Amino acid sequence: MPLYPRRAAPTPPEPAAPLSLGALLTQVRAALHHRFPDSYWVVAEVADMTRPRHAGGHCYLTLTEPAAGAETLGFTAQARATLWGSRYQQLAPAFAEATGQELRPGLRLLLRVKVTFHEQYGFSLDVLALDPSYTVGELARQRLVTLRRLAEKDLLERQQHLALPLGPQRLAVISSPTAAGFQDFVRQLEEAPYDFALTLFPALMQGEDAPASIRAALDAIRPRRGQFDAVILIRGGGSKTDLLAFDEYGLAAAVASFPLPVLTGIGHERDEAVVDLVAHRALKTPTAVAAFLVERLARLEALLLELAERAIDLTRQHLAHHHAHLQRLADHSREAARQQLRQAQGALAQRSRQATQVPRQQLRQLSQHLESFRYTLPRAARQALTQEEHRLRRRSRTVLRRFVRHHQRRREQLLRQQFSLQRGLEKKVMSYELRVMGLEVGVLKRENQLLRQPSPSTPLLSIPTHNS
Repeated sequence: MPLYPRRAAPTPPEPAAPLSLGALLTQVRAALHHRFPDSYWVVAEVADMTRPRHAGGHCYLTLTEPAAGAETLGFTAQARATLWGSRYQQLAPAFAEATGQELRPGLRLLLRVKVTFHEQYGFSLDVLALDPSYTVGELARQRLVTLRRLAEKDLLERQQHLALPLGPQRLAVISSPTAAGFQDFVRQLEEAPYDFALTLFPALMQGEDAPASIRAALDAIRPRRGQFDAVILIRGGGSKTDLLAFDEYGLAAAVASFPLPVLTGIGHERDEAVVDLVAHRALKTPTAVAAFLVERLARLEALLLELAERAIDLTRQHLAHHHAHLQRLADHSREAARQQLRQAQGALAQRSRQATQVPRQQLRQLSQHLESFRYTLPRAARQALTQEEHRLRRRSRTVLRRFVRHHQRRREQLLRQQFSLQRGLEKKVMSYELRVMGLEVGVLKRENQLLRQPSPSTPLLSIPTHNS
């Protein structure tokens, strides 16, 4: 038997009755109100915004907070928020005045919100207040990040290395054609005493699409950069909100890396945009840009006029110096010519006297020679005839000796030829005689042969031959 008795099994509770959707959402609203009774400061980014369509209307926001790894995981924290009409009319102008820009998507805000839940509209946040100082600091941080990125890529001072022409007159203007600043710029240049060639490249000067529009205008100028001296980026006056477009990194980088000098006149007297910092020259207003261009040409004209006057003075001094030098040379040349003329006249007179004396002397010498020839010619002729006679006699004796020797040699040659002809003739006669004798011997031999033939009565006789 057990020490303690077994306990009885508990009976199961009765199942709760199902709640209606309204009852459940009412409990959720009560729980949220109990859990979040106060308002809270929240940091969020405006992803979307619906402005009031009429005065007193409400402003609806979509607040987001990218979570860690949102790029890879693909999710964000998101909530709807509402700025009720009366509160929007108070907070929006104060925010724009403090930060220099209106509420818009993309801003990171510090908001004081109250958690609300409605059975029909769900979870929402009521915006009670905005802290502009947080947004101002965020914009300053973004501006600092932009400047650091530009400095890392060596773009902050790249425009400063470009040489602006002394008198830029061919201008590529980026502006809105309807902007008052552009009209003032054109009017002031037309009133100037100089001629400017303006080419307008239209672009949006405010709003979210302004940076992309201005970059497109710069891209249109780039292939035609040889036709322009500088690029002018101008706009009219506006609120501080309009200046944010010129703090965008892409636009600032495009301006900094542009191959032509870029002059800006954005129209803000106190603020300085990032584009102003990277431009070749930043001026406050379009009118100031026009005045700068006109003044630059005026200084160039004054410099050219001064240089022209100095050149004229130097030319006059140079001409006067050379004129005096030429005058001295002319005087010296005239005096030298006179001296040479006097010397030539003296030399000519002396030569004329010498020319009359020399022929007389030569005539006297010739007459003396002729006189001497009168006595010497006959004697010389006789001597020459005598010498020629002796020479002819010697030549005749020489010729006679040579003729005798030649006659003897010729006679000897003829005698030798006669002797050789006689010898030859004798040899021929002897050869003929021998041949005749040979014929005779042959005849005798044949006769002897005939005689040697035997006969009965006549004995053979031996006939002696010539050889025997």
